[in-house]
Amino acid sequence: MVKKLKLDNQFIPCVIASYDELYPNGIFEFNITKMIEYIQKNPDEFTIEAVVVEDSYSGFSSINESHLDSVDIGKPVIMAEIAPERFNLIDGNHRMEKARRMGIKNVLAYKLNPAQHMKFLTTQKGYEAYIEYWNDKKVLKAR
Repeated sequence: MVKKLKLDNQFIPCVIASYDELYPNGIFEFNITKMIEYIQKNPDEFTIEAVVVEDSYSGFSSINESHLDSVDIGKPVIMAEIAPERFNLIDGNHRMEKARRMGIKNVLAYKLNPAQHMKFLTTQKGYEAYIEYWNDKKVLKAR
């Protein structure tokens, strides 16, 4: 049974500074800059694990080829649990693409659960939509 999420009436959307990197995932927009800063300041709250590149790859449409050479694939990517047991890559598309091209099978990733990533949603509307979206989903069955 998937634990239902409850709306927090005290939720405050993550503030956006002019220099912040944002990641839109449909109506859910994450402040990646603030998320990375938080992870760096609170490393004990997060675990790093290996993820399979091909399982996480989705044919990114906007890869900046000139940036690809400078990408450090040793830096963990960030994946958010968007639905129960379903993680989306929200930071590290270039790292994942470079690893795929190099034939690397696994990369390191922070896999954030809802409690860890919801505080980085940038709008009230996105937050409420996320809660509704999560609560409508079922756990994936093992293949």
